[in-house]
Amino acid sequence: MLVAPTIEIAPIRSAALTAALRELTRGHYEWLTLTSRATVDMLADRLVSPRDVRAGVAVIGDGTAAAFRRWSGRDPDLQPGTFTTAALARSFPRGSGRVLCARADIAPPGLESALAAKGWSPDRVDAYRTRMPHRLPPETREALRAGAVDAVTFTSASTVRGFVGALGVARGLPKVVCIGPITAAEARTHGFSVSAVARPHTIEGLIAALERVLPPAAP
Repeated sequence: MLVAPTIEIAPIRSAALTAALRELTRGHYEWLTLTSRATVDMLADRLVSPRDVRAGVAVIGDGTAAAFRRWSGRDPDLQPGTFTTAALARSFPRGSGRVLCARADIAPPGLESALAAKGWSPDRVDAYRTRMPHRLPPETREALRAGAVDAVTFTSASTVRGFVGALGVARGLPKVVCIGPITAAEARTHGFSVSAVARPHTIEGLIAALERVLPPAAP
């Protein structure tokens, strides 16, 4: 197995994030949305205590839920069965009040517009920055050139973009397995033929999908 990071997570120190977290601790938000474990890490780094999260918490994915549970000692108040931002928006009740959407700087804006359509007033703020490396690790580039890689897995749309940016081409690659439909759509946009999509959209589901598309090892 080759591990080749195609994105890097970097903290953000901005007046907008500081102000939003201050409003959160004062109870001025009805909801907080957490769409990745990186947003939980940001809260743990920036807030004095989990008790400062004075709002209902909506999360995407078991990994994000588990990270929030470990840090805060409480369960999320809302978690859709499908691990996508579209499913999170659908599962939100109709209502009014402010929703803090703390997200990656490159996350698309669909969640906020969907919440606004249900009557909420979403405040989008960048919680962390996503950087793309210029090159893949040498051993990964060498293995790809030698045809020694049987499959490539992508865990987010940004990892697809980072891979393409670092590699430069999407032709002649092995089987591609994606963690979810958004990631798969991004992969196809860049010319990949997607062999499988994980169900559920978790790391465990990704491993199971990988096992489905790869031949069993010889005894």
